Amino acid sequence: MFFASDNAGPMRPEVARALMDADSGHARPYGADALMDEVRAQLRETFEAPEAAVYLVATGTAANALALATLTQPWQTVFCTPLAHIQVDECHAPEFYTGGAKLTLVGEEDKMTSDQLRAAIDACAQGDVHCSQRGPVQITQVTEMGRVYSLDELRALTAVAKDYGLPTFMDGARFANACVALGCSPAEMSWRAGVDALSFGGTKNGCAGVEAVIFFDPRHAWEFELRRKRGAHLFSKHRYLSAQMRGYLADDTWRSAAEAANAKAARLVAGLRDLPDFTLLAEPQANMIFATLPRRTHRRLHDAGAVYGLWGTLEGDDDEPIMMRLVCDWSIGDDQIDAFVAAAGD
Repeated sequence: MFFASDNAGPMRPEVARALMDADSGHARPYGADALMDEVRAQLRETFEAPEAAVYLVATGTAANALALATLTQPWQTVFCTPLAHIQVDECHAPEFYTGGAKLTLVGEEDKMTSDQLRAAIDACAQGDVHCSQRGPVQITQVTEMGRVYSLDELRALTAVAKDYGLPTFMDGARFANACVALGCSPAEMSWRAGVDALSFGGTKNGCAGVEAVIFFDPRHAWEFELRRKRGAHLFSKHRYLSAQMRGYLADDTWRSAAEAANAKAARLVAGLRDLPDFTLLAEPQANMIFATLPRRTHRRLHDAGAVYGLWGTLEGDDDEPIMMRLVCDWSIGDDQIDAFVAAAGD
């Protein structure tokens, strides 16, 4: 019963086979491998963006920080929500890689609205040498609370950014899960919605460790290449990143893995909804569930061997509601889900 993170699951068989297939003979290093040429073409086709600049890195933090550094001057600020991964989970990596750019927090939740974004941008004084200047807008899709921006919401946010001449970057660590949830194409949820650059996540959805960074305007390509190298994120044996992404893209494995993960989360929340003390903190739309259960129930779940995120301790008042995060990856079995629900309901 492991629901702590979709980072913890195994590779998809398609990705593992692609890695093994790549592990023979010699290949040119540093992204000059023939597999990368295939991956670049596949991602351009997947996103319907034949001119896009496409790169691979091994971690989501590297993807976010290096992409934002490419879009941001050191004296600018990045507009994001208070719960954005770049704000709470990346140990100031964006600030470090941008050379000191700030983060301006928009709204109070995991999602921002176009009105909140416009107000935050307007509050950022321009032309004053003493103040931060306006920089990119950052959107997380799926959000850090498991919610999904609709296409209309995305278009509204990017329209505000464009009103001020600002680029929009999408943290797409769970991009595939959001695509499945919306039933849309990658193009519809990215450049057609006004997004200028994004990370296309693989690690949380069946890869060993690979994220694609995509710039729909190729003029950013050379600067990103330099920043990736300078930031120590250019792999010598790059073919092993390329191979993962190739297996991930083949036969739409990225989509089928996300469909499985989202379906598992739907099954889990359906089983938990009937518990009298179960309270959702946000309506799940993809593969993450944020909710509360009484401390006594958490003790029972832990005694049964369940592993998941818990915001609090097991010591204290039995009846106190304690927040938890449950995440399903593609590999979670229905038996694990049913066992968790049964243990919670005992």
